[in-house]
Amino acid sequence: MCCSDHNVMRAADMYGHQVVVVGLAREGEALTRFLASRKCRVVATDLRPPEAFGEQLNRLAEAGVRLVLGDHPFSLLDGAEIVFVSPGVPFDAPLLNEARRRGLPLSTESRLFCELCAAPIAGITGSSGKTTTTALVGEMLRIDGRNVWVGGNIGQPLIEKVEQIQATDCVAMELSSFQLEYYHPSANAHVRDVHAIWMPLLCGWSPHLGTILNVTPNHLDRHPSMEAYMHAKRAVVAYRKPEDIAVLSYDNPATRAIGENLPGDVRWFSRHAQVPVGAYLASDERGPAVAVRRASTKELDVVEEQIVCRADEIRLRGEHNVENILAACTIADALGISIEAMHQVCTTFSGVSHRLEWVADVAGVRYYNDSIATTPERLAAALRSFKEPIVLLAGGRDKHLPWDETAHLMLERARHIILFGEAATLIHENLSKVKTVMSPERQNLWPTIHRTATLDEAVELAASVAQVGDVVLLSPGCASFDAFTDFAERGARFRELVNQLQRRAMHQEPLDPAGDQRR
Repeated sequence: MCCSDHNVMRAADMYGHQVVVVGLAREGEALTRFLASRKCRVVATDLRPPEAFGEQLNRLAEAGVRLVLGDHPFSLLDGAEIVFVSPGVPFDAPLLNEARRRGLPLSTESRLFCELCAAPIAGITGSSGKTTTTALVGEMLRIDGRNVWVGGNIGQPLIEKVEQIQATDCVAMELSSFQLEYYHPSANAHVRDVHAIWMPLLCGWSPHLGTILNVTPNHLDRHPSMEAYMHAKRAVVAYRKPEDIAVLSYDNPATRAIGENLPGDVRWFSRHAQVPVGAYLASDERGPAVAVRRASTKELDVVEEQIVCRADEIRLRGEHNVENILAACTIADALGISIEAMHQVCTTFSGVSHRLEWVADVAGVRYYNDSIATTPERLAAALRSFKEPIVLLAGGRDKHLPWDETAHLMLERARHIILFGEAATLIHENLSKVKTVMSPERQNLWPTIHRTATLDEAVELAASVAQVGDVVLLSPGCASFDAFTDFAERGARFRELVNQLQRRAMHQEPLDPAGDQRR
């Protein structure tokens, strides 16, 4: 099945084609409504029962969508030309395996958007830092006067806006491994026949500028192996055209290995090494600074270097955010953004919700929401971001990732560790195991470890043990699905609880235990 000479896909050509959308969360609903507006015959299905949808049902019914809820009967594939899969649907779901058996092509909302989008796309992926880096790039483009669209795995599903986007605009797009696994042709190796309109979606695709921030173990509860996870990430740079650009971390062994084998324009960012072209942490008598290096437009084999800002001017907290800044500056420079716009964003951007987000100061204690930390590695990065004594809240649903290194850091950096949720026992066991190999003279310095059933109880306990000058840090190191729909709901509940603490401190109100008792 040849992809090299396929026709350009146009939304106007979709009239009358029968499609199936699996999963009706944010992206699934947006895609369903878009396809219905293009006069496709849409069958949309979700395992949740009708009562879980509320007003969403009316919106979809008004759009003329046939809904199949509470089950995925294979019969809904009858007559379908293509199946669109939402990111939360497992790759090996029975309905998708049946679609493969029938030879039906599989695709996603983000892949369709990329095919229809008129503007160049800066696609950003990685095991961590995607959202912050994408937001930084979007803000740099905006400050530089560009008409920019930011979305993908964050914010609005971009398919809703695809027909408004002009060729002179720019798109900053976060891409997850769940989305990227369908960007490889191998995802449709089973297809026997396909209508010509859908042919472009079966081809390998990479954005004009593809970035891999880092690759470390993550989502191994979803991907069958680390190799499969890396394969998904690689799609963002694997199918570049000669004029396209790749941006990768020089410090991460996995991304360096990928970049060193890529042809064409490859740019790097690094905290530890001077890169040929890209951004790195330079140093002089005034200390470290973010520097951008680019090939001279006047002389061959000459590199020009400009300082964006001093490292101590960066508003974002944490060494991992320095890496995000370096990545964003590398991307921004490749897109022709001015140093002035980069400087303004680097020195004023205060962060994204649920990512080391300061919530409040209560009775001399600072509360931070890092609910996005769904892996031990991200928890470790959060711990390294503070010099103050830490009361750490960790727990949730385990993702089958190693805890040894993070457990060491938890014992070294925290004053109290409060464990909650399904993974509390597992984390406690890892902490106990690490204690047995640590120096005995450190025993009196070990943090106090507490156990609670819920996040609500953990926050109440944290408030009782925290002292003036401490940081209370929600950085779970685990997924949220044992008690919440996603990390954002977990972070929002943490904010609610901290705000209640603040009101109680001011008015001596009791902490409200209201809310979903699962928490």
